Amino acid sequence: MKIKGLEAIKKKTDQMARFADEIDGEIANVTFDPENPSSIEAALQEINYAIEEKANSYERNDWIQSLAEQLKEISRKNLLEKAAAYRIGRND
Repeated sequence: MKIKGLEAIKKKTDQMARFADEIDGEIANVTFDPENPSSIEAALQEINYAIEEKANSYERNDWIQSLAEQLKEISRKNLLEKAAAYRIGRND
């Protein structure tokens, strides 16, 4: 019996390992004004662009595309939490 599809899984796994190495550490260094919604949105777009730039090399790998979307959501949540924490701290 021959199992088919293992080569495709190996290729996706190898690509995922390379992608993980590429995004390990700092993905983007952004600055923003936590009290300015336009500045926050610009920072989010910059982060998304940086993630997309790294993921574009693997546009045919659905695992990487899914991970990239998750990274964008996590980054968005983290940045919005930092902005909110700053604003709360300023109101004390």
